[in-house]
Amino acid sequence: MSIQAFVIDDSAVVRKHLCETLTAGGINVLGSAADPLFAWPKMSAHWPDVIVLDVEMPRMDGITFLKKVMAERPTPVVMCSTLTERGCETTMQALSAGAVSFVTKPKMGLREFLSDRSNGLVEAVKAASRANLRAFSTPAARPAAAGIGTPALPRPAPRPALPSTSHSAMAETTDRVVAIGISTGGVQSIEVVLRQLDRTSPGIVMVQHMPEKFTASFAARLNTIVDMEVLEAKDGDRVINGRVLIAPGGKHMQLKRSGAQYVVEVRDGPLVNHHRPSVDVLLRSVAHCAGRNALGIVMTGMGDDGARGLKDMHQAGAYTAAQDEATSVVYGMPAEAVKHGGVDDVVPLHQIADWIGRSALKPLRSV
Repeated sequence: MSIQAFVIDDSAVVRKHLCETLTAGGINVLGSAADPLFAWPKMSAHWPDVIVLDVEMPRMDGITFLKKVMAERPTPVVMCSTLTERGCETTMQALSAGAVSFVTKPKMGLREFLSDRSNGLVEAVKAASRANLRAFSTPAARPAAAGIGTPALPRPAPRPALPSTSHSAMAETTDRVVAIGISTGGVQSIEVVLRQLDRTSPGIVMVQHMPEKFTASFAARLNTIVDMEVLEAKDGDRVINGRVLIAPGGKHMQLKRSGAQYVVEVRDGPLVNHHRPSVDVLLRSVAHCAGRNALGIVMTGMGDDGARGLKDMHQAGAYTAAQDEATSVVYGMPAEAVKHGGVDDVVPLHQIADWIGRSALKPLRSV
C-alpha cells in the first residue's frame, strides 16, 4: 500500500514541485494547501500517513500547527525549511515539538533544488512513514499544544578518511569519553538523555546527522535547557567533564589525543555512509584514541551509520550500548549496531543517562 502524503506550503510553486517529486517517488499525494487553516478540513476528510509542512507561513506558523497535530492526531511530519539562521532555529523548535525530520530548501537556486529528484524529500517521507511516534511520549514532556489561532511560542533566550583501529590507546587515565551517534528522531531523544546529566558527567562527543547551519542552532538550543555545556565543535576543542561537543554539519569530527588530554579535530572529507558528519568516522577515532576509556552509544536513526564504528569501540575495550526498539523513533542504526555484534547492552531511552553514569564507574575492561 502506497504512502499517503499531504503538502502544506504557502508558495504555489513550491507546492507544485513538492507534489510532483513525491508522486514521481511512488508516494500518493492526497492534496496540498497554502497554510494550516486551509489544510485541516481537507486532511480531516482523508487523513495522511505523513504531512510535509513548511516552517514559516502566514496566519499560522508550522510549529503551532505541528503541536496541534501532535496533541489531537499524532502524525509523522517532515518539515521543509529554508537554509537561513531564522529557519534553522525554527526548525529546531519544530523537531523538538515532534517533527520526525526535515528537508532544507536553499534560499538561492530553489527551483533547481525542487526539480531535483535526489533532494532527499522522498527518502525523508518514506522514513517518516515508518516512524514510531510512541517514542515521543518520553519523560521530557512537551508543552501542551496550542489550538488553531494561538500565536507561536517565543524562541528561548540564548544561554575524512576513517582511522584504523588500535588497542594502544591511553590505558590509564581519569578521563572517560562518551561518544554518541544519532539521527532521525534525535533532537527530542538526546534532550531526554542530556537533561538527566550534569556538569560532573564525562565529556561527550556526538554526531547528529544534520546539514550545515543547523547544528549551531541545535547546540545553542540544547545549551539553554541542560546543565552540561553544549557547543558546536571547533577544531582543537577540548573534551572535558560537563561538556558536549556536537560535530558541525558538513564536517567530519574525530577524537585526537594531545598529551593526556582529548581534543577534537574538525575536517572536510568525503561522505561516509552517505553522511558528513559520519558516526562511523567519530566512533572509529574514539576506538583508536580512547579505547577502553570510552563509552559508545548508537541511538535512533535511519540506516547503518555507526554500526561498524561501535563494533570497533567494543573490540578496543569500550563499554557500548544501543537504544532499544520500543523507544527509538526509527530503529535502524541501533538495530544494525546490534546486528554487527558491537553492543554490550540494549537500553531504553530514559535509562541511557543512568547507563552512562554506571558504565563510567566500572573498572576498565581488559582487552
